[in-house]
Amino acid sequence: MPSQPPSTASKPLIAEALADYAARFTYDAIPTVVRDRAKHLMLDAIGIALASTRYDFAKRALAASTELGSGTSQVIGMDAQLALRDAILMNGVLIHGLDYDDTHARGVIHATASVLPTVMAVAADTRASGKDLLSAYVLGMEIATRLASVAKGGFHQVGFHPTGLIGAFSSALVTAKLQNQSAAQMAMAQGIALSMASGNLEFLQDGAWTKRLHPGWAGVAGVTAATYARHGFIGPRAVYEGRFGLYNSHLGERAQDCDLGLATADLGQVWELTQVAVKPLPACHFTHACADSAIALHERAEFDIAQIKRIRALVPAEVIGIVCEPVANKRRPQNSYDAQFSIPYAVASGLLRGRFGLAEQEADALKAADVLALAAKVDYEADPDSGFPRHYSGEVIVELNDGREFRHREAINRGAADRPLSNADIVNKFMENTALVVSAARAEQIRELILNVDSGVDALTFSRSLVARA
Repeated sequence: MPSQPPSTASKPLIAEALADYAARFTYDAIPTVVRDRAKHLMLDAIGIALASTRYDFAKRALAASTELGSGTSQVIGMDAQLALRDAILMNGVLIHGLDYDDTHARGVIHATASVLPTVMAVAADTRASGKDLLSAYVLGMEIATRLASVAKGGFHQVGFHPTGLIGAFSSALVTAKLQNQSAAQMAMAQGIALSMASGNLEFLQDGAWTKRLHPGWAGVAGVTAATYARHGFIGPRAVYEGRFGLYNSHLGERAQDCDLGLATADLGQVWELTQVAVKPLPACHFTHACADSAIALHERAEFDIAQIKRIRALVPAEVIGIVCEPVANKRRPQNSYDAQFSIPYAVASGLLRGRFGLAEQEADALKAADVLALAAKVDYEADPDSGFPRHYSGEVIVELNDGREFRHREAINRGAADRPLSNADIVNKFMENTALVVSAARAEQIRELILNVDSGVDALTFSRSLVARA
């Protein structure tokens, strides 16, 4: 049975506890190492956004956003000014559009993709300082990752995308924080966001583009909810634990598996932002371990690809429905988004090409007969030794016609919190992504701006400095 709201006499409701924490949150409370990592996560996201501007989905999204009206808020890497909420939506599309953005493993959420566009737009609008911008970003990351962790991966199992769903609540809180709202208003903002949060996984069936909208739309919902709360609009109080609160309404029977305590656990003491994984590959994080395993087998060059009889990919049972099924679609991806969520294609590309990057997701690469033939030989099984959700483990086992077998396992996916990309690695990734669209000198200028966001620059100048420029 769905859990019932706890007695308010014993402890505050989750929304109230989070609101109280947010109201008291300050820049000085953030450890230096957390601030530094936060700036590098921002750098990673903005580099991805800049790279996204060269793709068709970005151009179409901007055309739609421009048709909806203009404004004074900036779009990363593009020569456009939109209304505040439209800019948040557009920047979310850019950050999340290549599926190259960071992931909090336990929460299975791309938190930066909703928090950062919201913080950038609202901080600029309220004329906040760069310190305030960074502080709000860290706050949003701490809230989003905890709220997502409560579900223990359950949202994906019932067809909801936690990035869009949870992002609405963290975006509401950071908006309210930047607007200097009271704790009571912040709690109410979360209640209003409950009726706006969304994010559906049907795109997995055919490679539709809708997932790209989820983080930015979460930001739109959050800003809307917070602004309504600021004007006294009333929302429900038991936002998360209520009879029809977030977890009961969206998880049904799976709500009994939730750990509501994770929503507020160790706030201000343990920093979940440091557990955020930066992607080394531009694809769903669930494909990374198998892709890297296939690449490792390619580099070992111990067998002839032509002699492969069958390939077995071991993946966490919880992600099979996302990156392995329906198998016919996964073996023949129709577009880049299909490929980014395809274990068969990722493994085939890794084995044959030794790569699974942006170039391997271009239209011509997806049609390559040799890769598709190899993808047709990829089967999948639940990994009995999976570390999910802490680690997105994977293993590739190649069976040859002569009976020999070769295998490679990635028990901890590269980039995970226990095997992280360094800040230097993130800078290198940023420079590689930005090289697609801007000069090295311009990339270095942007890099220094982001890594020094809390050293005197104001939020409006920061946002204006990220628009398209020769």
